[in-house]
Amino acid sequence: MTSRLKLVGSLVVASALTMAVAQAQTPPFGQEEDTAYAQKVWAAMEELNLAGDGAIHAFPYAGTDPHGMMLETFYQNAEIDGQAGTLVVKRNYGPEGVTADQVLSDPGEHLGSVTVMFKRESGYDAENKDWFYAKYLPDGSLDKNPGGIELAGRVAKGNAEAGCIACHSAAPGEDFLFTTDRTGW
Repeated sequence: MTSRLKLVGSLVVASALTMAVAQAQTPPFGQEEDTAYAQKVWAAMEELNLAGDGAIHAFPYAGTDPHGMMLETFYQNAEIDGQAGTLVVKRNYGPEGVTADQVLSDPGEHLGSVTVMFKRESGYDAENKDWFYAKYLPDGSLDKNPGGIELAGRVAKGNAEAGCIACHSAAPGEDFLFTTDRTGW
């Protein structure tokens, strides 16, 4: 009987360890719910003329990696999936050496990606100011990290070395935004 209990106990421990490892390997971004939400964000951006064929443009300014050499940034209040929040859209242009005049004359030729932050409901990711992140390719599909995971959700949460959260948590003003010092969003 004791050997049978030991076996059952060992199986329970092994099962628990397997589940813990599986959970530890599941990133806090790029999951089905993240990519579905990112599609809703893109649709809202198209509706607001911040993405797609009818997108409005602004005068581009100099940028740096990881975004682009020239950038356009837009701040908009938006409602996504019934929740109102601040939407920050950054268009990332390249390659290195591209000028504002080149971007203005043919933005589609130089657009590398569109990066987004959307302020979600309170409690979505409280320790990181409840921001949802996504990185889209020019056609609206999600970009992927080197491991093939789509970049949507709490991108690279827990990775102090890389990713949206690691970088934006260092922004001044405690709002995770480098382009404004506004707080309280």
